[in-house]
Amino acid sequence: MNKEKRFEIFARLREQNPQPQTELNFSSPFELLVAVTLSAQATDVSVNKATDTLFAVANTPERIYQLGEEGLKAYIKTIGLFNSKARHVIKMCRLLMDLHQSQVPQTRAQLEALPGVGRKTANVVLNTAFKQPVMAVDTHIFRVGNRTRIAPGKDVLEVEKRLVRLIPKEFLMDAHHWLILHGRYVCVARKPKCGSCLIEDLCEFNKKELD
Repeated sequence: MNKEKRFEIFARLREQNPQPQTELNFSSPFELLVAVTLSAQATDVSVNKATDTLFAVANTPERIYQLGEEGLKAYIKTIGLFNSKARHVIKMCRLLMDLHQSQVPQTRAQLEALPGVGRKTANVVLNTAFKQPVMAVDTHIFRVGNRTRIAPGKDVLEVEKRLVRLIPKEFLMDAHHWLILHGRYVCVARKPKCGSCLIEDLCEFNKKELD
């Protein structure tokens, strides 16, 4: 795919949705960090249901740590893998208090050093909370990057690096949200909605691949 096509793709996505937002509910970098950590292998809807109640009671490292693992589980038990997630979040809160004055760090290395935080989670926080032009690649963005040929790659890291390199700089800040929403609602896994796709004429997907 050439750079002219890529520019037009993101220009259309921006025109359709000038200020894309995450679908996770949060009001601080810490709330976002917790929500993204809980969202692994879970839907944003299920996470929001849990965190809306949790954050009304505890929305700082100190307050969640005071709940303890069992107390936290009571709020997040409807989310998949809640046992391990509760353990990670409690340990995360302890480290934030001990090492970062209860503030969410703003570098990928410091974020990835926290329990339960991988590269994708770190990138989401850096981009959404701290407005850094990084790309968090989940299954939706991996699929869109490969299927459209915007940035094909054999694994999520390769797709991430290609997207950061190839997306025109003026679009990079919001590209994560445009691509994840496109993959979640239009370019879905089994039956992509090509007929109602905003960028169908620019996409290089071979529909025979679904046969």
